[in-house]
Amino acid sequence: MGKIMLTGDRPTGKLHVGHYVGSLKRRVELQNKGDFDDMFVMIADAQALTDNADNPEKVRQNIIEVALDYLACGLNPEKVTLFIQSQIPELCELSFYYMNLVTVSRLQRNPTVKSEIQMRNFEASIPVGFFTYPISQAADITAFKATTVPVGEDQLPMLEQTKEIVRKFNSVYGDTLIEPDILLPENQACLRLPGIDGKAKMSKSLGNCIYLSEEPDEIQKKVFSMFTDPTHIKVSDPGKLEGNTVFTYLDAFCRPEYFAEFLPEYANLQELKDHYTRGGLGDMKVKRFLNHVLQAELEPIRNRRKEYQKDIPYVYEILKKGSEKAEAKAAQTLSEVKAAMKINYFEDAELIQSQTKRFSE
Repeated sequence: MGKIMLTGDRPTGKLHVGHYVGSLKRRVELQNKGDFDDMFVMIADAQALTDNADNPEKVRQNIIEVALDYLACGLNPEKVTLFIQSQIPELCELSFYYMNLVTVSRLQRNPTVKSEIQMRNFEASIPVGFFTYPISQAADITAFKATTVPVGEDQLPMLEQTKEIVRKFNSVYGDTLIEPDILLPENQACLRLPGIDGKAKMSKSLGNCIYLSEEPDEIQKKVFSMFTDPTHIKVSDPGKLEGNTVFTYLDAFCRPEYFAEFLPEYANLQELKDHYTRGGLGDMKVKRFLNHVLQAELEPIRNRRKEYQKDIPYVYEILKKGSEKAEAKAAQTLSEVKAAMKINYFEDAELIQSQTKRFSE
């Protein structure tokens, strides 16, 4: 069995820097290392519809936005299969079978589901599709026999639920599905990048994101508005690093070479932090440095995106071919699942033969 990676994103808007450091950058690194026999990256439109069923146009329009961000970040369709979730009907069928292996109480205990329900004010009226999306996610992962799933820290409970479904299926029907391993970001600051307002999660719905495709002036405006240390009033005051969004972003994005280029009076990030914590370093100077860092990181991504935007039919063709390849893989897994469950009636020659013998006696 080869090494297979699967991951993806919901098309509810353009992707932001939290997506980039949390998963996208790592995907490109893994792609370029060539350690995987197959890599599947999914635009999870069916999952996005679980809480956008009344606004399908929003999901429809954002398919291309996510695809452009993928390509702009460096995902290569020659090395990675980019596909659209809803174009793989086998995923729905697998989800239906897996529903019999999970209890309602177990879904209710899923911390990710609980927090997402609360964030969307679904407590009084939860769409069934949204409530069961951990099962749908298990179908996505197992359909491609993924051995590795790169995710952010907030998705750990979802991956654990997939593992439980795999174990349950294999214990009931025999070894058929592959239990995936979780791959978290190596940089601790990237596990969950906060919003520019200092809130725990960068979220499109909260409006606290920096998008990968944003223009330089908008990036600068957002960086300069970032939450820092509210007790750091005077430049001479000692500053705190904990909960300071600007330094969290520097931990996630800064490279040693950026100091020589943009802030040569400091040798490295630790020197900058030491100066800030002992006092004598203003927030705006740190923010200006972070702005330079983000501009350097995002400019090549933005420029590549603009090139792909010149040929949108080509981008859709990439997604079409990727979806065709993904469906073939999912169909193979579904066939094996149905055989294990003994519901492959027309392909089971032994069943037909035994029934023939039964009724001829």
